[in-house]
Amino acid sequence: MLLYFGGVKNGLGLLALRRVYLLSRSAHTSPQTLEYRPIKKVMVANRGEIAIRVFRACTELGIRTVAVYSEQDTGQMHRQKADEAYLIGKGLPPVTAYLHIPDIIKVAKENNVDAIHPGYGFLSERSDFAQACEEAGVRFIGPSPEVVRKMGDKVEARALAIQAGVPVVPGTDAPISSLQEAQEFAKTYGFPIIFKAAYGGGGRGMRVVRECEELEENYQRAYSEALAAFGNGALFVEKFIEKPRHIEVQILGDKYGNVIHLYERDCSIQRRHQKVVEIAPAAQLDPQLRDKLTSDSVNLAKQVGYENAGTVEFLVDKHGKHYFIEVNSRLQVEHTVTEEITDVDLVHAQLRVCEGRSLPELGLKQDKIKINGCAIQCRVTTEDPARGFQPDTGRIEVFRSAEGMGIRLDSASAFQGALISPHYDSLLVKVIASGKDLPTAASKMLRALAEFRIRGVKTNIPFLQNVLSNHQFLYSTVDTQFIDENQDLFNLKRAQNRAQKLLHYLGHVMVNGPTTPIPVKAKPSSTDPVIPSLPMGEPPAGFREVLLKEGPEGFARAVRQHQGLLLMDTTLRDAHQSLLATRVRTHDLKKIAPYVAHNFSNLFSLENWGDVRFCCLLLMLKSFILRV
Repeated sequence: MLLYFGGVKNGLGLLALRRVYLLSRSAHTSPQTLEYRPIKKVMVANRGEIAIRVFRACTELGIRTVAVYSEQDTGQMHRQKADEAYLIGKGLPPVTAYLHIPDIIKVAKENNVDAIHPGYGFLSERSDFAQACEEAGVRFIGPSPEVVRKMGDKVEARALAIQAGVPVVPGTDAPISSLQEAQEFAKTYGFPIIFKAAYGGGGRGMRVVRECEELEENYQRAYSEALAAFGNGALFVEKFIEKPRHIEVQILGDKYGNVIHLYERDCSIQRRHQKVVEIAPAAQLDPQLRDKLTSDSVNLAKQVGYENAGTVEFLVDKHGKHYFIEVNSRLQVEHTVTEEITDVDLVHAQLRVCEGRSLPELGLKQDKIKINGCAIQCRVTTEDPARGFQPDTGRIEVFRSAEGMGIRLDSASAFQGALISPHYDSLLVKVIASGKDLPTAASKMLRALAEFRIRGVKTNIPFLQNVLSNHQFLYSTVDTQFIDENQDLFNLKRAQNRAQKLLHYLGHVMVNGPTTPIPVKAKPSSTDPVIPSLPMGEPPAGFREVLLKEGPEGFARAVRQHQGLLLMDTTLRDAHQSLLATRVRTHDLKKIAPYVAHNFSNLFSLENWGDVRFCCLLLMLKSFILRV
């Protein structure tokens, strides 16, 4: 159907005309060069919570979702959250299955997938994967293959940063190929130095060397780690900055040269170069330094023609000088805290930018991006802090999560009955707390962590609680040595786990019988309880006999003449209120009946497998008799 707008015949419609108008104002493109292609189906080439995070964003935008899974992930939640799910990497090891590009591309083409979101980790920073998507006619939700390649090569990214005027740490201009090159660098710049993987991040392939004697061993270890994690053991060497803050800036670019920043995150709380707690914005950061960090990030992104979401990472030394580390050309694990303080859905933005929309069209202009409050993210993992954060595996027997105002949870395998696999990352759930400032957000996070009940596997929650309670964390600044220098963080409060222990005990007794030690003098012949001996003769007469012999009149007379309190026993009632309900068989009730008859004949009544109405009737009867 053709529409008329302003007297001009046009088939684009009002929304498309508005888009043309907005984009016509861009200095980098004209309306004639537009290529807007809506996305109808998205595959996530990943697993776990990031896959579910993207699926939810797609559902909100009316986009159909496709999951892929390995043989080991058949029962994983991300498979169930998607509209469609397909097996990849059949017969391959668990991690290799998610790295098998031919299988992923095949599934995408066979099922009419428009675009692939790589998530983080796995293939997210592989330029050959982005290229394979492009060649297959499937859009890659991220930067172009060339930009992914440049940013993934840390040596080339460093050179680009220098060209953009961004400060860098002294280091090699190209990957080193021998131990001798590392030794020469150390002689020039002195110790400490650090080895870094040239083709990957996340702390893998990263080793700090403080003395010459440690150089050879750490070189070999860094090379092996990089080779195993990224398929390439290439390393480069940098001067190691002592006790820096690790600050990163979130950037977002479109196809038309527009780039904005969404301020910074402080990721200084790390253990072995792995982030543990992330904060946005960085606490007590000088405003001038913030401006330098954000402007340098935007300038670098514009120089390389960066498109979609990314992160520029920096080290800040104790003198307030900042140094470029790397660019992560993907969505970060900690993107959540940026979303909370800016109210910008980064995954929505990624999808819309991939469709061809501009940032101004999405309402994303730099002057409109403001910081609102503070957000903290804690990575709850199935690791045991008491054993050097050794990963724990098994089945989650009990799971109760946190809730309430200011709390966001991003998870995938956090539910009762979930099987924690040894094959993948130990992340269980990301907990994000928001408040007006850091102490407020921290108090919400502490409350949320205390609400969790996770049984069956160990978690790092006690350690996180100690971090959130630390005075330096709350009221000062922290650096990358915070955990190493605060060993009191490992004084962990032991979980009592009383309810679970009681249930295990009761289950054991029910199945295997009691294990209570038997007195030495006793002569046990069986585990059956001993039936008390009975006196000779018939049991004493009670109110039942009075009713049977003297009738209602005699029964009423006996009640009125009774001196003392009349009691009704309901212990043996077969109802929810009974102490013995569903626990005693008829066989056992018959055995104890004579004993009860002899010893409790003075009771007003005794209910056996009765009903609450029976109790009420007798009580009302007694009350009526006494009133008469």
